[in-house]
Amino acid sequence: MPASKRDHTVLFTPGPTEVAPDILREMGRPIIGHRGIEMQDLIRDLVPRLRGLFGTRGYDVFLTACSATGLWEAALRNCVTRRVLVPVCGAFSERFYEVAVACGLEADPLHVEWGKAVRAQAVADLLATGRYDAIALVHNETSTGVVNPLPEIAEAVRRQSDVLLLVDAVSSLGGIPVEVDRNDIDVCLASVQKCLALPPGFSVCAVSPRALERSARRVGKGYYFDFIRLKSCFDRSTPMATPSVSHMFALRAQMKRIETEGLDARYARHRAMADLTRAWAAGRLGLFAEERARSNTVTCVANTRGIDVARFVAGLVARGFGISNGYGRLKEATFRVGHMGDHTVEEIRDLLAAMDEVLKEMAA
Repeated sequence: MPASKRDHTVLFTPGPTEVAPDILREMGRPIIGHRGIEMQDLIRDLVPRLRGLFGTRGYDVFLTACSATGLWEAALRNCVTRRVLVPVCGAFSERFYEVAVACGLEADPLHVEWGKAVRAQAVADLLATGRYDAIALVHNETSTGVVNPLPEIAEAVRRQSDVLLLVDAVSSLGGIPVEVDRNDIDVCLASVQKCLALPPGFSVCAVSPRALERSARRVGKGYYFDFIRLKSCFDRSTPMATPSVSHMFALRAQMKRIETEGLDARYARHRAMADLTRAWAAGRLGLFAEERARSNTVTCVANTRGIDVARFVAGLVARGFGISNGYGRLKEATFRVGHMGDHTVEEIRDLLAAMDEVLKEMAA
């Protein structure tokens, strides 16, 4: 159904994104006890499905009732013993660095110009100094629409046997290949409100045996996000603490939906939606991300015409569409379109037509 005919603003923001009605209905299922056989069965159903999504055969998978920010802390507290390198190429990777510092860890930023991708060689050069035992990478920087070259960076990390690779896949998991096993990622984390198209407030992560070994030697890592404690619970198919049962119902339904579509088809659909959006932006305004690093899940449009972004966004809301302005210091310089989750190419066409209408109205 076109957004203009729905009873709410349809979200094309880069998270949270639109949630399908049948998935929302799953959130309304009667609650089950979290210490009984029904919960064990639910976890036993979810974990292998999530392994397939992450691209891992045997990593431990944990489900947590928190935003991905909590799993940033988990990855850092469990896996950093000496010093962590954090490539900073936008607002969220900058925050990943800030969280490392707030956790009392030794951390160094690798600053990259916003709109450009992290260079694997720059990572390799710094890791070769031997100062670091972990790197914390944002795969897809939601604030700038940049996707970092994960396979190349992973190869640089692989050359240093004692460096763990911690990856934020918040706006890529389910929309862009992550391939945990192939890229030797030690912790891969994501929240569910972006490419997985679920309501916000829940996160998942895949954790390698190396990360668990590191965690077992760590002290002062807290309780709720202790990987060893989490593993002891999920090995018995039980949550560590009270979970968001409703999210787990919705996640099971969404995983079945993703499997029906197929990951390759899902990635192709995201790429097609991105191509349409990028073509629209290039023809009317501009693109903020460099050409070789443009994300297939979020496009950051450069405001080259100096339009009133707030008025533009409001004009779209009046037509039933929600997008986002620029993030942080890019608030007026850009706006962002999320083409992720369960959106279709036709829905993107409807959005772009509405964007043309608003631009024409603003120019009148």
